[in-house]
Amino acid sequence: MKAFFSPHHAGHRPSQTFRHGRIVPNRDLPARADNILSALRADGHTLLGAAPHGMAPIAAIHTPEYLDFLRHAWGEWRKIEGASEDVFPYIFPVRGMDHGYPTSIVGRAGYHMHDCWAPIGQHTWDVATDSANLAVEAAEQVLAGERAVYALCRPSGHHAFADMGGGNCFLNNAAIAAQHMRQRFARVALIDVDVHHGNGSQGVFYRRDDVLFVSLHRDPVDYHPYFAGHAHERGEGNGRGFNLNLPLPKASGDEAFLAALETACVRIRAFEAEALVVSLGVDAHEADPTEGLKVTYDGFRRIGARLAGLNLPTVLVQEGGYNMDTIARCVAGALAGFEGRETTAA
Repeated sequence: MKAFFSPHHAGHRPSQTFRHGRIVPNRDLPARADNILSALRADGHTLLGAAPHGMAPIAAIHTPEYLDFLRHAWGEWRKIEGASEDVFPYIFPVRGMDHGYPTSIVGRAGYHMHDCWAPIGQHTWDVATDSANLAVEAAEQVLAGERAVYALCRPSGHHAFADMGGGNCFLNNAAIAAQHMRQRFARVALIDVDVHHGNGSQGVFYRRDDVLFVSLHRDPVDYHPYFAGHAHERGEGNGRGFNLNLPLPKASGDEAFLAALETACVRIRAFEAEALVVSLGVDAHEADPTEGLKVTYDGFRRIGARLAGLNLPTVLVQEGGYNMDTIARCVAGALAGFEGRETTAA
């Protein structure tokens, strides 16, 4: 399989984040992508850089105000006397009282970030646009006739809305790929298998009927992102019925996940999707520090194989996965399962 990556991803290296009332080390380390890359190389995937595709595919998903904020946030933040090294929002709009748009970078940070889990550093904008460009390149390859292409995106994207980032996400790589695929395919399905609900992806497509969004994830009643991902969320307006959430109880393993995946695949078939985008998070693994679900290595292989069974032109976009010892094998196994072979990743 062709796999696209960028050597510049390591420029985004947030050292810390905010969790349970404490400043703690950030889990989104460059080693996540480096380890995956080593496994892809060992498995014989064709590793490639992406041609530049400009801002148009990104701007097709994200608002001008949000993109301007991301581009200039770090520089404006650093002008504040005594400011932190990275941009950390600390004041957020009150529900129902967000009618104004602030000019201060402090206000804009709270307006455009929905949590404190996506610190913006000096190179975040460049790295995030580079990551999104990988997803566009993968979509371009599928539009040109490839059956399946993988994009090693870092930072991830599925928590990014049209005008908000959060959860280590800034630009929604999978949504950008899905929108790009609409150039040729009338109906695109976007399925998210990350342990966390893809709230940003849901938000982007919630009122649309041309992109079906399906998410399998740990039940958000007591898990991030808490406020989205519930089964009753089915879309609005033209999008009513084109959003499917399949929340799973804590510690659900392979069989429960694969049963939900079968439900997802039935819905994708009923939608008559012409192409597929996969948000390939692997933090549902039993040893991931997010402690959400208990999917095994073999479970990820079976997930890849079932998605391949849809027999659709497919873009696979990297999302989460935070155990440095397991992430590479999980991703390699899912891709091997998709291709109907074994992985050599240890």
